[in-house]
This record gives sequence, C-alpha cells and structure tokens, in this order.
Amino acid sequence: MTKKYQNDKIDTPVGDGFAVPERVNVAMAEIAGSMREGLLALAVGTGLQVMQVLMEADVTALAGPKGKHDPDRTAVRHGTERGSVTLGGRRVPVSRPRVRAADGSGELPVPSYELFSSTELLGAMAMERMLAGLSTRRYPIGLEPVGEQVAAAASSTSKSAVSRKFVAMTETALADLLAADLTGLDLIALMIDGVHFGESCCVVALGIDADGTKHPLALVEGATENATVVTDLLTGLRDRGLDVTRPILVGIDGAKALRKAVADVFDHPVIQRCQLHKIRNVQDRLPQRLRGPVGKKMRAAYHANSALEAEAALTALARELDKTHPGAAASLREGLAETLTVLRLGVPPTLARTLRSTNAIESMISICRTHSANVKRWRDGQMALRWCAAGMVEAGKQFRRVNGHLHLAKLRAALDAEIAGTVTPVMHDGEVVAA
Repeated sequence: MTKKYQNDKIDTPVGDGFAVPERVNVAMAEIAGSMREGLLALAVGTGLQVMQVLMEADVTALAGPKGKHDPDRTAVRHGTERGSVTLGGRRVPVSRPRVRAADGSGELPVPSYELFSSTELLGAMAMERMLAGLSTRRYPIGLEPVGEQVAAAASSTSKSAVSRKFVAMTETALADLLAADLTGLDLIALMIDGVHFGESCCVVALGIDADGTKHPLALVEGATENATVVTDLLTGLRDRGLDVTRPILVGIDGAKALRKAVADVFDHPVIQRCQLHKIRNVQDRLPQRLRGPVGKKMRAAYHANSALEAEAALTALARELDKTHPGAAASLREGLAETLTVLRLGVPPTLARTLRSTNAIESMISICRTHSANVKRWRDGQMALRWCAAGMVEAGKQFRRVNGHLHLAKLRAALDAEIAGTVTPVMHDGEVVAA
C-alpha cells in the first residue's frame, strides 16, 4: 500500500543562494576505479561529479539554458578556468565555469563554487588536528582517504601551508577571545592563574556566571605574574564591559601580585585563597615524615562546620609547628583568613568544592598544556598567547556547569551582606540566615 506522503512531491530546499537540481546522474564508469580504494574514495568521486552539476545548475540559473537564445538574459557564459575546492583537509583542483554580466559590467560569482572553494573549513581542520597532537609534518596522515587520483593532485598539505593556516586560525581565536563583549555577563566568581609556555607566562582569567556556566575570559602575556600584568588583564575585562562594582568572589593561588591587582580594579572583591595551594606551601617547608599528618589536619580544618572552628584548629596547628618548623608555621598563618572565605560565607559543600580551590581554572590550563605538548620551541610571547587562547577556546567547549550551581543566588546574597558589613552571613540548608 502506497502512503500519501510517498505520492506527494517534496520541494527540494534551496542552498545558500545556488540552485539545487532535483536529480543528478552520476557517470559510474568515471569513478569505477575508486571502488577498489574503499567506499569513502568512491563517495569523493561521486561528490566531485555532483559539485560540477551544481555549478552548471548555477550557471543555467544565471545565464539561461545552454544553446537557447534569450534576449532578456542578464548574464552570459564565459568559458571555464582552473580553480580549487576544499576537500577533506586539502585543496583539490577543479574546472570552474565563469559567468559575466550581459551588460559587460564584470564577472558574476557562481554561488556553489564560492561555497565549496572557501578556505575557512581548511583552516578549522588544520587547527583541530594540530590541537589534537598531530604535527605539521604528519598532517597528511591524519586526512581522510579520497582516492589516489584525487590525493595526487591535492595541495595545501605541506608543513608550511598547514603552519600558515594554523597561525591564522589561532590569531583569530585570540582576537575573538579578547574582543568578546562582557556587558551582559553576570559574574559571581572569578579565578585568575598563570601558565608558563617556554619563557613566557600567560595570566588567564575564568569566570563563573549566575547560572553556573564557566567562561574563558581573557589572557595576557608577561615574564611573571606581576601586578602590572594582572592589572592589565583585569582592566581589559572592565573595558570590555564587565561590571566591577558588584561584590564578586575572586579565587587566587595566593600570589601577592594577584591580590593587589584585584583590589585595585574591583570595587568589592571578596578573596578566596586556594586551600590546596596553602596545604602544598606548608608541606614544602616540612620534612617528608610530617607532610602527610599536617596535610591531613589542614584538610580536616578546611572542612569544619564554621570558619571560627576552622581558624581555631589551624591556629592550634601553627602553634605546634612554631618550635620545630617556624617557616611552616609562618606560611600557615599568612593569609589564613582568606583561605576560609567560603566557610565564612556559609557556602554549601557542593558549591564550596569548586570555590575553595583554583582547580576549575587549573583544569582549563591543563587542557591548554595538553594541546601544546608537541611544541618544542617557543619563539615569542605572541606564539604563547595564540596557543593558550586556542586551548582556552577548546576547553570552553568541554565545560559543564559547576556543582552546586543552584546555590549561586544565595552566594550572591551572602557576598552582598559581606560587603555591606551588616551581619555575618551564614547558610543553613541552602538559605541565608543571620549569624
């Protein structure tokens, strides 16, 4: 039984400005040799024939049917010339038709050829493969098989050609990242950290908005994480529209330059020092036999029920270390209150797990390092910025909302209360209550 929809004529959708024929006849004899090389090579041969038919359909739409005089036509055929299209990460030569305006004003574009000849996809494929770890020398190995005949005539797969495309794409990624408008971004938390590429240090920023979505925001390059470099990073965020007047939780690893820059640019920052960095800093000043026990005590304190309880436990631990290891004790006391910010704000454990450390931004940095692992020689700071920006963009594609994002609205209320200084905010069962 034939159903109604099988009898109805289906309208063929029109592509990006070019005519699409309802039916295409493929000369199988011309691509019979590709069958021995696999289905993909056969499909490529078929696709090239289809592309020629699409270009001819465009020419017919512009200049009318071939061999039929039309006094009202607006365009005329003008022969063919050599061209090339993007195919499977390479450029493949084709014969492209030419069309000129009937009034002699100039040549007209053939929409299907303009679409297939675009090099944007070529650059995107080069960037994707290099970020996945494929070197410029081995780039052709990572391409899809298209048949010996097509591959022999292909171009744009040399080491230098791939390198040029990658540089262009990463420059675009860097420019887009640094030019993104931040006016409508409602950030509740911000994390700042540095990553070294060769002799260059890239300071990067990651934001967490009111919905719990993570955003790669910006990066700057310098020799170290000094206050000038970090200030440039933060003022750049402000100039792009980020609201620096509202209270915001800022996670840092404890570097004094980071703290100074944050205080200079933001009106009401609430600093959260990374607890994991603090534990490592203290452990580095202890003999091996004490690192485990002291680290265990510090972790227990950071998971206390209140900031007062945690501070009492850490202060007692510092007194224990005073006589035998004063350096470790001093490190523990330094910035102690700022390591307890999430406890003082009463952040629920699921959300505190993300905000008590800089793991979120270090995860993004790890992705940047992984993508650039094959780079053996860092030429300059601009190269470091390009690779880092490309890695940040790729990391952004993998981000998920932070755990405990449903509590971010209450965190915003707690930050407002903290800055107002009216009461010490405490959360109980996800609700902000007075202390």
